Amino acid sequence: EVRPGMRVLDVGTGPGRLAIPLARYVGHSGEVVAVDISPRMIQRLERRADKAGITNIRTVVGGAGTGVDWGGDFDLAILASVLGEIDPARRDAALSEINGALKPGGALAVVEAKPDPDFQRPAAVRAAAEKAGFELKRSQRLWTGFMSQFVKADNHA
Repeated sequence: EVRPGMRVLDVGTGPGRLAIPLARYVGHSGEVVAVDISPRMIQRLERRADKAGITNIRTVVGGAGTGVDWGGDFDLAILASVLGEIDPARRDAALSEINGALKPGGALAVVEAKPDPDFQRPAAVRAAAEKAGFELKRSQRLWTGFMSQFVKADNHA
């Protein structure tokens, strides 16, 4: 469901394994904001994007749930094998920050895969997302895990 012109937030981007293809999908009229707590990972992403000639990725060093301002009005946020790595004491704040960064009706995609030692079960992901003001749109099993897509609830503008 990624389309040209979208603004996408990639939380826990690492070296950009999703940010770079997402930037290609959204095109020059869109933007990917890639967030990671590790300056080293952000540097790797920036080098990879530069080498690929991609100019529509903005990087932010910071952790989810710490109050870092990554902007707003996003159409989509992605947490790919990241939710379990967020300190449990900050997990609710992280999901609330993501909710606040999304446009009304914006989507959150959470992907979890085994054998990730921080693997989160579908019920735990759903409960945490719903607590932060998301509604489950759909969930599907993947070969080694699952992907759940949520939408920002109408009453969380």
